[in-house]
Amino acid sequence: MWHYLWKRDQRDNRTLNAQIERAQRVADKNEPIRKRRFVRITGQTVGLDEQSIERARAATGYKGCVTDIAPMVLDGLAVVAANRDLWRVEQSFRIAKSDVRARPIFHHARDSIEAHLTIVSAALAVARDLQHTTGTSIKRIVQSLRTIHTAVIDIDGHKLTARTPLDDDAAAIIDALKSGTKEVQLRPKSATGWPSIRTCTCTSR
Repeated sequence: MWHYLWKRDQRDNRTLNAQIERAQRVADKNEPIRKRRFVRITGQTVGLDEQSIERARAATGYKGCVTDIAPMVLDGLAVVAANRDLWRVEQSFRIAKSDVRARPIFHHARDSIEAHLTIVSAALAVARDLQHTTGTSIKRIVQSLRTIHTAVIDIDGHKLTARTPLDDDAAAIIDALKSGTKEVQLRPKSATGWPSIRTCTCTSR
């Protein structure tokens, strides 16, 4: 299928005009002869390839998409929408490598390979869900919640629960996860780095 977009047409025309200008400079011998688009060399004659320029003009603004999905399953507009969301795939790879810190591990057994892929996919799914629920980047969520710890202390059969005090950012994120709201107001990052959360160390004798 082919999809036309006016903004793409304008961008393609700007790019096309710049390429024609470079080709014209080569044809006028203002630049050395090199492999340029729309430059046509016939014997000792260097000129513009007018046929190629005409074909390129006719194609400005159009983008082709090829899919093996039947039209009754995914129509043309849905194909275009899916193609526009491809940037999310690249973003997911960046999140998996940076924020989730997924690293390649050299497994040989099929079960180990599938287990590793399952863990990475599950971590990425959780990260995406956290982003969607809170409206905050996973990097900011990890930085805000990383140092929160909970400890259960058993003293003569009495169990006490100690938790790291929450700062404003951590409390806002947790409240958003509980309520499902995306209105999370976090403090801006300071010049010295991310705000640290105080830790609580408890011992039992």
